[in-house]
Amino acid sequence: MKIIPNLLVRFILLMLFFSFQTPHDYIEKVSLTDSVKSDILSEIKIEEGSGEFLIEGGKGHKDKFIKVYYHKPKNFHSQSKILIVIPGAGRNGDSYRDAWIDEAEKYGVLVLSPMYSEKEYGFEDYHLCGLVYDMDLRDKVTYIENSNEVLLNEENLTFKVKSNADEWIFNDFGRLFESVVDVTKSKQVDYDIFGHSAGGQILHRFVLFYPNSKANRILASNSGFYTLPDFNSALPFGMKNAPLEEANLKFSFKKKLILFNGELDNENEKGGTLLRSTSADKQGLHRLERGKFFYKEAKSKAMELGFKFNWELEIIPDVGHNHREMGDAAAKYLYERNE
Repeated sequence: MKIIPNLLVRFILLMLFFSFQTPHDYIEKVSLTDSVKSDILSEIKIEEGSGEFLIEGGKGHKDKFIKVYYHKPKNFHSQSKILIVIPGAGRNGDSYRDAWIDEAEKYGVLVLSPMYSEKEYGFEDYHLCGLVYDMDLRDKVTYIENSNEVLLNEENLTFKVKSNADEWIFNDFGRLFESVVDVTKSKQVDYDIFGHSAGGQILHRFVLFYPNSKANRILASNSGFYTLPDFNSALPFGMKNAPLEEANLKFSFKKKLILFNGELDNENEKGGTLLRSTSADKQGLHRLERGKFFYKEAKSKAMELGFKFNWELEIIPDVGHNHREMGDAAAKYLYERNE
């Protein structure tokens, strides 16, 4: 009788365990030994069609997993584009991946969508990218009845700023890209990245705080609120207490950031959750208004400092807070208009 290798046995047992978990909560429930964890992480495979694999959390999150949903098109080759898709607050990397399958096949793009467990990556780790820690939101937020709005009492909000850039979430994107390049034998030296809602929040902060990445075109879509390139206002609405200086903005403004905003993501939109606070409302009273304000403020700052400004503002007609429709528009922007 042929003996099954020890690694395969552990992998099968692990997959049997996962099969009884729902897609979004299994990572929160499972605890693995270091040896099994090492084995699974070394077994990243990307085959034609849709699938998923695990990568280890970054520095400060080494005990955690990130599950990555992917779709590899039939016509994939070494020169095919690679796109990372960052989910919104629902952390639903599977449905974000699914929304891009048709586009992946049409344009020959390898799509990767990482899912961060909400239990392991809270608001400060995900929306705010790990830029802050020890943020206690209890008793600081009030859900406004019969609306999608959440009121934040920011005057009583306390937190600490994380100055170690190695522990910010942005590092995961480069690690993911490099791992996939290695596995697929891709010749790509950079990647595109799209994020919607909370994902859009992550990506505009990605540009501000981590501009020396391998990301090429960065589409931040329908963000709920913004961190302004304003060193007179504190995080998370400004950069006064951030471990950066105004001179760093020179590199941020050079990046290809495209602010994607739905024309109908306005005062009538009830989808998603909208943060309301003194500082957030200064940016506007709805997402479309806030996106326009952020772009205007950034462009003005670049002119003030004499820095080159490569950002764009795109208003998508007849679309509200809908990641599928915004994704359709993003695919056309990336792989039709700009090819």
